[in-house]
Amino acid sequence: MRHGIVLFTSDRGITPAEAARAAEEHGFDTFYVPEHTHIPVKRTAAHPGTGDATFPDDRYLRTLDPWVALATAAACTSRIRLSTAVALPVESDPITLAKTIATLDHLSGGRVTVGAGFGWNTDELADHHVPADRRRTVLRECEEAMRALWTQEEASYDGEFVSFGASWAYPKPVQPHVPLLVGAGGRPRTFEWIARHADGWMTSPREQDVTAKVEQLRLAWADTGRPGEPAVHVLATSKPTAELLEGWEAAGVTEAIRGLPDRPADEVVAFLGRHAGRLGLPSATPQREP
Repeated sequence: MRHGIVLFTSDRGITPAEAARAAEEHGFDTFYVPEHTHIPVKRTAAHPGTGDATFPDDRYLRTLDPWVALATAAACTSRIRLSTAVALPVESDPITLAKTIATLDHLSGGRVTVGAGFGWNTDELADHHVPADRRRTVLRECEEAMRALWTQEEASYDGEFVSFGASWAYPKPVQPHVPLLVGAGGRPRTFEWIARHADGWMTSPREQDVTAKVEQLRLAWADTGRPGEPAVHVLATSKPTAELLEGWEAAGVTEAIRGLPDRPADEVVAFLGRHAGRLGLPSATPQREP
């Protein structure tokens, strides 16, 4: 089982580049950042954690652009994978987003994984003209359109929400297939969507009974006739015990993810060192600028 780190980025505290470099040096496998383009002040959508319009953290209002953040991380790392937990592709033009992701994959040497959400904040989606009741369809079309641009010499797509005629689009990603994980609550409808359109599942921070839900995902995967196994990345909201990590690994979890605070760099680097030590990760020799 691999281990990842997510920085809920904001305009304060450690920068994504500093956090990613420290995470790589301490032996972590993936660095994640989130996305919210904006937060409407007046909302009807309830936050999944609080159950109302309040937020558990003001960083929702202050998140950095994920692709710019990961680009800065790519420039000062060489091994760690670069991912989102989660991005909201439905809030971007898919032609432009395909170019952005392909460029990041090209410049990073093929290290991008896309963690995508359907979008719980339907007021935010509405400002991007995404109908709340069609957001799964919009995400599917965005993904299919981007894959066409990434893999076809003359790409085209004709959907309900996304359409464009035969087009050239370079660079192509280094990876033949950029992995797509869906971050959402573990429900049958979500698992069916993942089995048909994605490469794996990223749990919500409030997920319960992960082991049983991984088995449900596997059954949905098998029902579609897909070969192999889905990837499963679990967000740990508190310090995971050795027993919990062993249970996840036995259940087929492929990566455990721990969050970082947006604190000063020295505090975050110290946290990474402690967490890596608990996990027994092999730390790399730091290659710092003088």
